[in-house]
Amino acid sequence: MKTKKIKCIVFDLGGVVIHLSYEQAVRHFEEIGLKDARKHLDAFHQTGIFGELEEGRISAETFRSELSKLVGRELTMEECGYAWHGYVEAVPKRNLLALKCLQRKGYRVCLLSNTNPFMMAWAYSKDFDGEGNGIDQYFDRLYLSYECRVMKPAKEIFEQMLQGEGVSPEEVLFIDDSPANCQAAEQLGIQTLCPQNNEDWTGSLMERIL
Repeated sequence: MKTKKIKCIVFDLGGVVIHLSYEQAVRHFEEIGLKDARKHLDAFHQTGIFGELEEGRISAETFRSELSKLVGRELTMEECGYAWHGYVEAVPKRNLLALKCLQRKGYRVCLLSNTNPFMMAWAYSKDFDGEGNGIDQYFDRLYLSYECRVMKPAKEIFEQMLQGEGVSPEEVLFIDDSPANCQAAEQLGIQTLCPQNNEDWTGSLMERIL
């Protein structure tokens, strides 16, 4: 059945737009000296200083300083960036093509992500798509947890997005691989699509809107 009245399509970043690798992230953090990295990292919702960073409660510099204490030596910002980038397994070309296709069809295309300054420094860079373009070339607006000062699945971040876009909940289709995040969006009346982590969602999406 076709989805009606959709004006804005909102995407999660990790596990949806880009493919994630939790195991690779663990290895990267271990490489810079965080021996118990698995205890600190999460695939969906960070906690501790990792969560504080993604919720905008501490700066990237404070995170570097606090992580240095956990590691037992002074880390550089570059090392922190390397560790966080371990989450990135791939940026599927088909996903980027789908985003551009949606924009051409007149949809407002937005990002709503629990993320942090280290991940976004890479995402905004010319290395993002392998063709010299940053992530902002694929979205009309980005709603980032550390800038919004709140993380999914809290309703406040969805409300910020709705207000920012000037749309009603039923005019939005939200795509996230976290059932908890989709459930939170649905409670506000937002339509959702919940693919598995790293699943190809392009066909399912086109069936919903075309």
